Amino acid sequence: MAVSHPVYRVCGLLGLALFGAALSVAAQQNYPTRTIRIIVPSGAGGGTDSTTRMVLPKMDESLGQRVIAENRPGAGSIVGSEAVARAAPDGYTLLTAISSMTIQPSMQKNLQFDPVRDFTPVSQFVVLPNMLVGHPSMQPKNVKELIAYSKARPGKLEFGSAGTGSNLHLCMEMFLSMAGLKMVHVPYKSANTAIADLMAGYVPFMVTNMIVGTQQLKAGRVHAYGVTSAARSKIAPDIPTIAEQGVPGYDAVQWYGLMGPAGMPKDIVAKLNKAVVFALQDAGVRERFLASGADPVGNTPEEFSALVRSEVTKWAKVVKAAGIKPE
Repeated sequence: MAVSHPVYRVCGLLGLALFGAALSVAAQQNYPTRTIRIIVPSGAGGGTDSTTRMVLPKMDESLGQRVIAENRPGAGSIVGSEAVARAAPDGYTLLTAISSMTIQPSMQKNLQFDPVRDFTPVSQFVVLPNMLVGHPSMQPKNVKELIAYSKARPGKLEFGSAGTGSNLHLCMEMFLSMAGLKMVHVPYKSANTAIADLMAGYVPFMVTNMIVGTQQLKAGRVHAYGVTSAARSKIAPDIPTIAEQGVPGYDAVQWYGLMGPAGMPKDIVAKLNKAVVFALQDAGVRERFLASGADPVGNTPEEFSALVRSEVTKWAKVVKAAGIKPE
């Protein structure tokens, strides 16, 4: 039996490696060559789902391939996020990331992914401010009055939320911490249930999303204290921010963005980023987002990565200050 010389074997292995690398580079340059799947870690019809589907047609147009949304709900978005964290970093399985993923490391003891380590940020889609509201019968009519009213009644006032650890809950906890207040948290199973009880007078305060807040404000069912973003909302410019009413530096919003698994090649990330920016610059897409209270972003991967890191740190501090124990 003929035995190959070790030099020939090494050369052969090196040749195969170089050939594989060349194929990999060619695949990246030709990307995409097939359908791209964006995992939506929530059910159909919600904010995450509708945000994703708004940008799909223009992403298709930019990339020259079909981009589809696949709903994978479960465990408060954790199931879908875990699936993408484990996927191949080839640009064909992506995630609509939501702001709550930066809260989860502080709330979950056995979380199977790290939002910084296990994902490749591509670009933010949109930012959505929330609104601090109260029952119309409540005595304070602005944030400064609310702070004074609450300080005179430490631990006696209640606020509702969409559940412990939700974005709406921690937005309120951040306000209480920065203003030096103590209130009793009343968690509900959903934001809709919480706002219904607030309007019925069972809980006096809560943070809700801008769409629900402005709708109920127009109907006279709630009183608006302030928006949670650093700048005023375009759909309710007359409502001042919490920051400008005596809580400087307060900025707590929701956001959606596009991510892939860790280790995605930079040229694939660049193509996907270009597609997102292209979609968000479309006049029709922008108009639809702005009408829903969301501000289109379309930032760079580096900017999005910096945001994710800062949000993980911010929410960890809020959770600790609120005395919330991870489960």
